Amino acid sequence: MTPILLFFSPLLESLRILWESLKILIESFRLFLEAVASGVALLPAAESTWPAMLPAIQGMVAGMIPLVLVTLITAVTLIVLCVLAPNTLVGYIVYVMHLKRTKKTKWTRECSEMTPIQMEMYETGVAWSDQHAEKKTDVHIVNEGLNLYGEFYDFGSNKTVILVAGRTEGLRYNYFFARPYAESGYNILTIDNRAHGMSDGKYNTIGFEEHKDLLAWAKYIHENHHTDSVVFHGICIGSAGSLYAMTKTDSPAYLKAIVADGMYPNFYESFRNHMIELKKPLFGLPFIVGWMKVLTGHSMKYGPIDVIEHLDRPILMLHGKQDLYSLPSEAERLYEKCGSKKKQLVWFEEGTHSHLRYRDPEKYDAAIKTFLKDAVEDSQSAA
Repeated sequence: MTPILLFFSPLLESLRILWESLKILIESFRLFLEAVASGVALLPAAESTWPAMLPAIQGMVAGMIPLVLVTLITAVTLIVLCVLAPNTLVGYIVYVMHLKRTKKTKWTRECSEMTPIQMEMYETGVAWSDQHAEKKTDVHIVNEGLNLYGEFYDFGSNKTVILVAGRTEGLRYNYFFARPYAESGYNILTIDNRAHGMSDGKYNTIGFEEHKDLLAWAKYIHENHHTDSVVFHGICIGSAGSLYAMTKTDSPAYLKAIVADGMYPNFYESFRNHMIELKKPLFGLPFIVGWMKVLTGHSMKYGPIDVIEHLDRPILMLHGKQDLYSLPSEAERLYEKCGSKKKQLVWFEEGTHSHLRYRDPEKYDAAIKTFLKDAVEDSQSAA
């Protein structure tokens, strides 16, 4: 049954029940009035008949009470459904729009937005890929029954970064972030997250299921592509999934560090801020949260803020003071709660969500290179 039928069928059924109840109530009331009228007509002729009529009248009134109650309950149910059904339906539509892949042409490897900034980032990244085309190998794994695809750029190192995009982006988007790692002597693995690009999948689960894919990818390159050290670089939702992978109790030792660009405390807060920025009403948010819970088993209100205290490996947080989706105050909360002994938070004065490197590539790349050298490689040497 489609969502429209799913939520309007109860509404229509309630309307039918209400109408039938009203018809019964009206008919009962008509009979009651007829009986009262008959009694009143007889009253002048024989007042003694009035006491005899009282039991019948009382019985009719008593019989009407359940009908009145049924009608009132049905009316209240109808009012509730009139409020809930449209909002639940709208919540489903919004959820599908943002977090469900309804066809293979949604969330492809092509540029996700035809805005000047996004297109320039995309084209710059593709140019980097073309420059290193001879290093590229198409790679594929299967995890949880899903075919997952990526590209491995082999620079002959035993260190690899896995680039993890956010919502709506395929692996080509990641090219834009590869340069500082290649220049630091890292191989590059860029992937299509599940339900993106060429990979299978129906839902974007904001990192909850995707982190299992990241662990599978890390294992794959560790076993098949001479990799002893893996770093995650995540953007937005990609940083959440990377963190979940890093904080698993059985997270392998070859996962060394995480670079988090625009990490949020939980997706609910980020999505709420997005709605505020777009000047959209917020009353539908509980229904969107509910749909995600029903369809994926996960809650938007649980997120990085709930696990970051368990992180015991180096983390570099890159955050913009102009970020309207993951607010600066939320980045500070994450940083303060982070359990890593080697944690850094680098601020960018300019650059909206996911656009930090576009605004200041020199600072962005320098922060990553310094982090890789000082926090990651030095800790490996000490070990």
